[in-house]
Amino acid sequence: MGRGTERLLRGWRALMDAAPPEVPEDEPGDAVDPRAIDLVLRVGELLLASGESTERVNEAMLSLAVAYEIPRCEVQVTFTSLLVSAHPGGGAHPVTGSRAIRRRTPAYWRLTRLHDLVQQASIGMLDLDGAHAEIAAIKRGRAPYPPWLLVVGLGLIAASAGVLGGGGPIVAVTAFVATVLGDRTAAALARRGIAEFFQLAVAAGIGASAAVIVVALGSPGRASTIVTGAILALLPGRPLVASIQDGITGDLVSAGARLLEVFFIITAIVAGLGAVVYLAVYAGVQVELGDLPSSPALLEPVRVVAAAGVAITFAITLAVPRAVLAPAAVGGALIWMIYVSLLHLDLAPVLAAGVSAVVIGLAGSLYARRRQAPSLPYVVPAISPLLPGTLLYKGMVELNTGDAAGGALSLVGALSVALALAAGVNLGGELVRAFQRVGMGVSGRGARPAARRTRGF
Repeated sequence: MGRGTERLLRGWRALMDAAPPEVPEDEPGDAVDPRAIDLVLRVGELLLASGESTERVNEAMLSLAVAYEIPRCEVQVTFTSLLVSAHPGGGAHPVTGSRAIRRRTPAYWRLTRLHDLVQQASIGMLDLDGAHAEIAAIKRGRAPYPPWLLVVGLGLIAASAGVLGGGGPIVAVTAFVATVLGDRTAAALARRGIAEFFQLAVAAGIGASAAVIVVALGSPGRASTIVTGAILALLPGRPLVASIQDGITGDLVSAGARLLEVFFIITAIVAGLGAVVYLAVYAGVQVELGDLPSSPALLEPVRVVAAAGVAITFAITLAVPRAVLAPAAVGGALIWMIYVSLLHLDLAPVLAAGVSAVVIGLAGSLYARRRQAPSLPYVVPAISPLLPGTLLYKGMVELNTGDAAGGALSLVGALSVALALAAGVNLGGELVRAFQRVGMGVSGRGARPAARRTRGF
């Protein structure tokens, strides 16, 4: 064996006998307080169930995790579930908690209080015990309006929308009665365990039945305004805005789920309308397209007041704080005036609705930022006067009177207007955010997932 080989073997033995290099141990982990994880989950649950967008829920939960020092916290928020995990390190087991969202009820007054809780916790003004006491008080709290007013509010939406479409007192009263009757019938079906799809279909059918009765009694010109009012009280303005916002911010799973919810709501309304209109036509009731209002978009004082009435009653049904009612009314009147003015400049209805919504989204987001409050309670009621009730009714009449192509175009037009409203409102909020230094808690512009450039990959 040569010297070179011996030298190589000696080096190999020395290498094998040497002690392995020391690997730096992970830093000892802090104990995870289960109360902190429970608080994060409960706040996220109430925010999501009350109608907040997925991105805002994620921001709020991460802000609380940082405030109460949950180590290496990860948060996952979807349309129906929440998950929080903590990784203490140092050999300690990770801790995970989850919560399912089984019921969603619009309660915008709760959003305001929850956002205030998160802001106080983020700046260290609320300890963990105080936060638990506050979340318990919020959960036990009641809406700022009695239950009967929420029911009456639906009827007032229909009455105001009927006047907005050109109707008079008789139209307003008829739309009010039909909407309240439809809502109470849907509530009775809910108590018997009937799915919400069929509840909405029955409610829409009752509104359309009132219009058919009016036509049969010899007043066809009032039918469309009655149906428009009844439909407007059922249209999904809140989930539509949230679905577009989730899609824009990159939460595609939640956006898809919310859009599917919107689709089923609109399908239920269309099904209820279609069934009643078909039966009316089959029974010989002359439901004619010529009975639709030709130019309901006017800047008359009555119409402006009616638009404000739609917005303020829509806000009541969403259970916004009382302080939001006046801004909601102003927003409803403003969006109607902008929309009609743009129509008079020969803009297409979809474009006019989108531009009007951008202005409302910008103004509402700026006002909400000034009051350090969530923006949804200010912008969602304000866009309600432009929700496309008349186009839905027109589309169903066309489909049931033999004009399938025209009916399909009218329904597509209604959906286009609704999407333009939702996208416009969110664009206004994005313009505000573009010049905002930081978001809520840990949600600065650099930390926002939707702001990362992926170029579609």
